[in-house]
Amino acid sequence: MATVRHMATASFRSDEELLTAFRDTGEQDVLATLYLRYTDLVYGTCLKYLKDAEASKDAVMNIYQELVRKLPLHEVDNFKGWLYVLTKNHCLMQLRKEKSNIMVPLESNFMQSEDFSHLDNVLDREQNFKKLENCLERLPSNQQQAVRLFYLESKCYNEITAATGNDWNKVRSLIQNGRRNLKICMESNG
Repeated sequence: MATVRHMATASFRSDEELLTAFRDTGEQDVLATLYLRYTDLVYGTCLKYLKDAEASKDAVMNIYQELVRKLPLHEVDNFKGWLYVLTKNHCLMQLRKEKSNIMVPLESNFMQSEDFSHLDNVLDREQNFKKLENCLERLPSNQQQAVRLFYLESKCYNEITAATGNDWNKVRSLIQNGRRNLKICMESNG
């Protein structure tokens, strides 16, 4: 109950007050409250540069992690402006990484083969999907719900927060833990 009250009072504080509170205490709840004010700006900026909704959602998560690392190291007077520059630089770095991976188009008939070994890959993929579904059902219900909403229904953190009633950090944690547990389950059932 104290966390809810703390979050409610934090939402009425200015950016500067929240920034100072984060610097003084290091509390992620305070930083999350500040970051949530600008997630639409961050997502929109990412979408403008990356031109891909899924990549932009991933970038919003990664930028928050970058923010946790970099904010204590920098003296920030205007958080919104600083966050915009951080977001823009993150996106440009992503684009630079992608440019280094050169894609060479192949004609579709080039990949055809007389033997049917490619059917084995299809069957393997189908078995992996069944294993994944089985592992997904083994997750705790709150992790399962968050993972399904994020990965299968392409919902963003804010939409999942609204749908589940969990706070932003809890949703992030559920998705990360669910993804890790899925990986462990898939590897152990390999």
